[in-house]
Amino acid sequence: MIKLAPSQNPNAERYAALLRGDLADPFALLGPHASAEGTVVRVFLPGAMRVELIDRGDNAVLAELQMQAGGLFTATLARLGGYRLRVHWPDAVQETEDPYSFGLLIGALDLYLFAEGRHQQLGRCFGAQRMTVDGVDGVRFAVWAPNAQRVSVVGNFNQWDGRRHGMRLRVEAGVWELFIPRLSAGDVYKYELIGADGVLMQKADPLALRAEVPPGTASVVADAAALVWTDDDWLAQRGARQAATAPISIYELHAGSWQRNDFGHGGTLTWDDLAQRLVPYVAGLGFTHIELMPIMEHPFGGSWGYQPLALFAPTGRYGPPEAFARFVDTCHRAGLGVILDWVPAHFPADDHGLRRFDGTALYEHEDPREGYHPDWNTLIYNFGRREVSGFLVASALHWVSYFHIDGLRVDAVASMLYRDYSRKAGEWLPNIYGGRENLEAVAFLRQLNATVAECCPGAIVIAEESTAWPGVTQPVAHGGLGFAYKWNMGWMNDTLRYFARDPVHRKFHHDDLTFGPLYAFSERFMLPLSHDEVVHMKRSLLAKMPGDRWQQHANLRALYGLMWSYPGKKLLFMGGELAQVEEWNHDEQLEWHLLNDVHHAGVQLLIGDLNRVYRREPALHVWDCDYRGFRWVVVDDRENSVFAWLRFGPEGCAPVLVIANLTPTPRPHYRVGVPHGGAWCELLNTDAGIYGGSNLGNFGLLLAQHNPSHGQPASLLLTLPPLSVLILRHEHGS
Repeated sequence: MIKLAPSQNPNAERYAALLRGDLADPFALLGPHASAEGTVVRVFLPGAMRVELIDRGDNAVLAELQMQAGGLFTATLARLGGYRLRVHWPDAVQETEDPYSFGLLIGALDLYLFAEGRHQQLGRCFGAQRMTVDGVDGVRFAVWAPNAQRVSVVGNFNQWDGRRHGMRLRVEAGVWELFIPRLSAGDVYKYELIGADGVLMQKADPLALRAEVPPGTASVVADAAALVWTDDDWLAQRGARQAATAPISIYELHAGSWQRNDFGHGGTLTWDDLAQRLVPYVAGLGFTHIELMPIMEHPFGGSWGYQPLALFAPTGRYGPPEAFARFVDTCHRAGLGVILDWVPAHFPADDHGLRRFDGTALYEHEDPREGYHPDWNTLIYNFGRREVSGFLVASALHWVSYFHIDGLRVDAVASMLYRDYSRKAGEWLPNIYGGRENLEAVAFLRQLNATVAECCPGAIVIAEESTAWPGVTQPVAHGGLGFAYKWNMGWMNDTLRYFARDPVHRKFHHDDLTFGPLYAFSERFMLPLSHDEVVHMKRSLLAKMPGDRWQQHANLRALYGLMWSYPGKKLLFMGGELAQVEEWNHDEQLEWHLLNDVHHAGVQLLIGDLNRVYRREPALHVWDCDYRGFRWVVVDDRENSVFAWLRFGPEGCAPVLVIANLTPTPRPHYRVGVPHGGAWCELLNTDAGIYGGSNLGNFGLLLAQHNPSHGQPASLLLTLPPLSVLILRHEHGS
């Protein structure tokens, strides 16, 4: 054993700062340091009884460190190679490597790309990354906090003592780093910071890959094992399946309230449960996609995920990240795409989150006129800061690339685009040109969409945008925002307003349904009947419908028939297929018992048939986003509230005729012009008896007469059932 030199503290001020907990650079004091006598090793292990240096090669004891006051142990060795520590605690003996014996961890290129806002793999670089450094397994931590005075990693592994694992500042990027040996998946941690304002605080990791289930607020070291995927075929076809010419029909859901265990009396389903129950259900109804309300970890369940704090971590409410990956893989094997709602507009002000992360407005704006959201009591990201915009883009790429997500629906885009969104005069700041447009947010959205398109071909990004901002779905290269699709909020508002009216008054509001096609092809649109329309006292879709019980169901069936035959991709919130009676409640499952009633079961059957007709008939989807795919036939029959239009596809595609009678009065012998003579097959009648209707119709087939009408060379003489939509296809060669 090497004889120890007399212990002397070379830097009393650093040691005093360490004991106080405000040592900014622990690497200057701890770990191995060259001295005149050889190498001085200092470790800080308050509570330890003894500490020995062990040779990493032959396990020989090199030295026993001398205990100093307050938990500092030191030894001076003439020569020192690789070593580890044997720590004798009062009730255990621990062997581990010295965190302060490792050199710089994050590469210069990584730091440069991060500072430029162009690091596309932040989720695999920053945060807590399980890895091997110099042959030692452990976890590398990295966090951006340029204005903090001190940052430490704290957790159960160090009794949440912020003095034990202080981090090194990489001043060129404001990033703090530390490698802690022998930590493993499941270890719980936070960052303890002394902010620029001198306030001591603990924060969850902004780049955590896993988080505690609320009400826990800590981050969790994620499993580093590679996810297992079997969806190569799906990914190869994804671009074609999500193109503007493809049928896209989305089932939107909240994972925690779709269905519960034990017939609604138990807890929420796990991702594995949902893979077994939800996937075959949605696929069986003929939907092409599932859209999940935000599953990024969020502190308050009542926000439904729209106030997330962990933009890289799936919520632990339904299982670990690898279980979520299994769910996505199962969806893909069943032919279902997976879309996630994603929230880059704002974040909650919880103390353990991003708010004043390093004692300054780091992720948000300092001025509340730019950085505070009055509608949601949240904070707005500072899109003009490159590190922040890069953080958000990296989050999007993480879901699309790492978890094979097929698309992101960006929430609250309108609130991002306008500086005066939901603000009165004097409550907002204009841009540099004096306007209301948020130029930094526009630049961020363009960067987002261009990056996703480049890095993840075939993936889509969808805008929930409610204003007339031009070019939302135009390419970035042509001056647009670059989204693949935009929610058609105008269609949704006009249509629901129309259907909520008593049919006797609908003739006075005919334009609610005829106005939409004037702009239907100005963007690539999705038609959403989303969760937003069945919460906050807005009532369920069924409850919005006027009339008695039969008429309510007939109106709802007609609404669905109109939606599925109208230009645009489709989205329906869960429960809509059941004709849910009550508003959606995130604390309860859907009203599955309603399927015992023929009217509710009929609506579910109708949704499945609408999806199958929509997917099977090219005229109903190939030109969804092309003006050539739609032509009015009956547009001015206000008195009878009848509408008719034709849907077309490319050459050789059979045209489809849609007729809507939106009053309770049947209309026999109603003439409608068509472009071709011969047979027209009735593909779907929302009044069919199997759907709970009156079963009035046209016996499945009609022959067009050479009797011009409505500007068409031929016509059909139809029976229009009450409160119904008919879908007919021309039979070629008939």
